Amino acid sequence: MIKLPKEVIELMKKFQENKFQIYVVGGAVRDLLLDPSTSLRTSSKKEMELDWDFTTNATPEGIQKLFPDSFYNNVYGTVSIPNDKIIFEITPFRKESDYSDSRHPEKIEWAKTIEEDLSRRDFTINAIAFDGKNIVDPYDGQKDLSNKLIKAVGNPDIRFNEDALRLLRAVRFTSQLGFLIEDNTRNSIQKNASLITKISWERIRDEFLKILESDHPAEGILFLKSTGLLSYILPEVDVCFSIPQKSPKRHHIYDVGTHLVMALKQCPSYDPITRFATLIHDIGKMGTFRKDKETDLITFYNHEVVGKKQAKTIADRFKLSNKQKDKLVTLVAEHQFTVSELQTDKAIRRFIKNVTKDYIQDMIDLRTGDRIGSGSTPTSWRFDLFKKRLIEVQKQPFQIKDLKVNGNDVMKILKIKPGPKVGEILQKIFDLVIEGKIKNDRKILTEKITSIV
Repeated sequence: MIKLPKEVIELMKKFQENKFQIYVVGGAVRDLLLDPSTSLRTSSKKEMELDWDFTTNATPEGIQKLFPDSFYNNVYGTVSIPNDKIIFEITPFRKESDYSDSRHPEKIEWAKTIEEDLSRRDFTINAIAFDGKNIVDPYDGQKDLSNKLIKAVGNPDIRFNEDALRLLRAVRFTSQLGFLIEDNTRNSIQKNASLITKISWERIRDEFLKILESDHPAEGILFLKSTGLLSYILPEVDVCFSIPQKSPKRHHIYDVGTHLVMALKQCPSYDPITRFATLIHDIGKMGTFRKDKETDLITFYNHEVVGKKQAKTIADRFKLSNKQKDKLVTLVAEHQFTVSELQTDKAIRRFIKNVTKDYIQDMIDLRTGDRIGSGSTPTSWRFDLFKKRLIEVQKQPFQIKDLKVNGNDVMKILKIKPGPKVGEILQKIFDLVIEGKIKNDRKILTEKITSIV
């Protein structure tokens, strides 16, 4: 039986005492049925807030009479009720129709029963309601939960034409829950895949990033591929499944597209942008593919340069923030770095400067996924040595401002006024430090200032 937290019980009790019906509905019921221990918060590998949605036969005005501190300003009649821990959202039973843009209903009416309200919902596992004692499940959502299936409520063609974002939501639920898509629903997604072009990129982005940060991101991408959705939202990855990589003198065992999915699967990071970069890191290979007719050797020279340009286009298309775009593009542009025991500190410093300190671990995670996704071991002695040297080199100053002395120290020690001379001396000190001739130690540096003049 579903166990509700105290805050939810008290909320529902107030409605019921005033002769109103009220139900917890949607994702909250689904997640509680999957994990009865879930309360106000649920966690797997990361914490996420449980969506507490309610539906009632009370009107918005009736709800506000019960809760004077509540507020609403939307056409759906959803009333928000502040709580100490969370804001609860209560929506009257409703019916929707006339989805001319495949996203928003033009006609909304209050429904009389919970069954009418549930009939407009997307998938059976989200069309279950609970009033604190009884479960209302007209579409056998509990059965589909047990069978781990994503199944549309009623006719899937109608559901997806009402709201094309549901095409992506179906795949998102598969990757989050580890479910499969029921055959008729899956066939309908393939049939209606082009409808996704009617959805804003902001909404596509949000669903896509949820797929990437789920427990099964690679499976999600494969569902997007098999249903045809990938060709509309990430054609740069979709075409990569036609690009071979197996050839003499090459370590790859998969085509480019399969490699990208396998790299994503093995990426140890849960950050969605790092995973995004891992998924697209080799998309430049499509435009740089070359195969020698005599040796059958396949090459992809400068694919990271082409990939960088494509990453910028993708970031703009997905409406990523400037920070997200910078990270995505940097990781794709710099992923083709060399790992060798012969590298100098200067070469390591150049790598750190190009990747930036902020993204070093993200790049290591991408490379780890890249290695395993190519059929290699997760690491090697050279890669382990490289990671150790990254730590050591970062202990050195990267800019003059990282020195243990500054311009004031130079002027005080040499008794000189501000001017170009101060900067020249600091530069000489900096050069000596990064060349390993002296340590970045304040006592050593202050003694060196005098002798360097």
